[in-house]
Amino acid sequence: MISTLSEALKERGFDTLTDVQEAVTAPELAEADLLVSAQTGSGKTVGFGLAIGSTLLGDATQFGPAALPLALVIAPTRELAMQVQRELSWLYAKASAQVVSCIGGMDARNERRALERGAHIVVGTPGRLRDHIMRGAFDMSELRAIVLDEADEMLDMGFREDLEFMLGEAPESKRTLLFSATVPLAIAEIAKTYQRDAVRVTTVSKGAQHADIAYQAVKVAQADAEHAIINLLRLHDAPASIVFANTRATVARLAARFANRGLSVVSLSGELSQDERSNALQSLRNGRARVCVATDVAARGIDLPNLDLVIHADLPMNTEALLHRSGRTGRAGRKGVSVLIVPDRAAPKANRLLKWAKITAEWINAPTPEEILALDEQRLRADPVWQDAPSEDEARFATELLSELAPEAIAVACLRLYRAGLSAPEDIDAPPAAKARPERAEFGPSAWFELSIGQDKRAEARWLLPLLCRAGNLDKGQIGRIKVQTNTTYVEIAESAAAKLEAQLGPSGVLEEDVTARRLAGQPEGLSAPRDRARPPRDSARSPRAAPRPRPADGPQGPRKHDGPRKPAKPRPAPVTRDAPDARASTPADAPRKPRRAPDETRPKPAYGAGKPRDAKPSAKFDRPKPARGDTPKRSDSPERSNFRAGAADVSQRMERPSAKRGKPAMGKGPGSKPGAGKPGGKPRGGKPGGAGGNAPPRRKS
Repeated sequence: MISTLSEALKERGFDTLTDVQEAVTAPELAEADLLVSAQTGSGKTVGFGLAIGSTLLGDATQFGPAALPLALVIAPTRELAMQVQRELSWLYAKASAQVVSCIGGMDARNERRALERGAHIVVGTPGRLRDHIMRGAFDMSELRAIVLDEADEMLDMGFREDLEFMLGEAPESKRTLLFSATVPLAIAEIAKTYQRDAVRVTTVSKGAQHADIAYQAVKVAQADAEHAIINLLRLHDAPASIVFANTRATVARLAARFANRGLSVVSLSGELSQDERSNALQSLRNGRARVCVATDVAARGIDLPNLDLVIHADLPMNTEALLHRSGRTGRAGRKGVSVLIVPDRAAPKANRLLKWAKITAEWINAPTPEEILALDEQRLRADPVWQDAPSEDEARFATELLSELAPEAIAVACLRLYRAGLSAPEDIDAPPAAKARPERAEFGPSAWFELSIGQDKRAEARWLLPLLCRAGNLDKGQIGRIKVQTNTTYVEIAESAAAKLEAQLGPSGVLEEDVTARRLAGQPEGLSAPRDRARPPRDSARSPRAAPRPRPADGPQGPRKHDGPRKPAKPRPAPVTRDAPDARASTPADAPRKPRRAPDETRPKPAYGAGKPRDAKPSAKFDRPKPARGDTPKRSDSPERSNFRAGAADVSQRMERPSAKRGKPAMGKGPGSKPGAGKPGGKPRGGKPGGAGGNAPPRRKS
């Protein structure tokens, strides 16, 4: 390793290198193209900075005067590009490297001036870099190395065309390094096209990707989701936290809500300008803000010191977003917590995300106000300010205060002042428990009645139930099973109501008109016990569907579809050829011929397009006189409508027995049905005059 880079690492506090940094700085890979996949937070930025050191400096320890750029680093987002610029600046500071950034949203004129003055390393986003190349401000002829950081994210954001353009404009002798969390097919195609025998480097160890991150899932009601986030922020009291949301509108709403609750919060989304986004991140770094509400624009590459808590206010769209969001904490050996807010209806989706990401999360309840207040007391007692020696002014004030107030009053005031600077915790309801299916209570002792009506007379339980309630003055809870048979119906009545029903029926046992009922001595034959709601497991060995159906033998004309005898084929008529004198010559002379029907000359032909005959009766649907305005009663004013509304709550009046008077008339027998001769006054039967099927003779084909 170059001495100047080693000194920079020691001053920065790097005692040992991470796995990815050791892998890419191996001596045998000093000149090779690399395709590197490593987990988030593993030090990839410093890794590729060390990897291209020998390519840019060679045997030297210092850069010469800045001229055309020697290295290009492409990042997907502005924040990541600015972070890469800061990391490479301190890493190559002792080598006198000039690092220039070309980032969308910044002043392009200042960037062009910096490129004209000269640079050793250029860091930028794809769109702004391509703009400088096409305008001639960025000359790539002297490039020795190109690094694509988070290449998979750039492809997902639609920068493939820009990347291929820049890789094609660079010299063929360049060294290309692709760093990506995953290596999808598109990344593999780019590596195959623009890299020369790239070496695959993988440092993602199975099962150790989430060792430094503790995952938790909080199941809450939808209305308490934001309250749970506030309580989690109060419970952990992290120096820096990020709350991720899926939309900009949610980011704005949560930021305003947290600010109203007294939390020091900043927001980060794509709708903000680059200066606003830079100021928000800087506020988190210097401690002026402790909470950042952001979209997935902050999910990649951003490294914030003391970021101990990540909260997913909205569930991520996929496992990659979950891993990269959570990867903002637990970086470089630090511990962190990633919490998913799971509304009750989103629990299945959360389980799928965790399963696909191979993450085991702890399901917990949202912190309660009592837990948070108790933790406040512990933090107040553990504060190191109690151990500091008082100054003269502080000792004098303490003596005066003790002479005026009791120690208990001073302690209470101290606790109140401590809590006054904190946000009050929110009250949260208990998460909704899964509703258990209520078990069906047993009907109890009962008696059976037989009704003289069945399926032959359109008997149905939906109108037999109110009929029994009216005739026997029963409650529907006193009626059990109703079994409709072909000619009869069996009804189960509670034992306490059986005598009451017999008394109401009398000796005749008439329920209504021709429906009678009689009590049976016991349970009717052929009726089984009530079926249990729990379905027994199906035995595939005994199921008739499991047995394979015998396949019929194939005949000479193909596979047979059934086992019955094949129908004989119909003889086809002999084809008529031009050489035959007449097709009718093959017909026997003694065969009877169907006489041709002569046109009916006596029946007058109606004119084309004629309407109804003059003597036709007016149509009941269209020709009846319309009532005057105001004479038509409203639906709510009609007696049937009002009666229906009045009896809607009574179960005995909801359904009526279908009868010939109220039922639908049979086809062709009711009023308004189509008789065999057609509607009166309509078109004559047989279609249009002169058509096929009318009275006119058919036309001959010419």
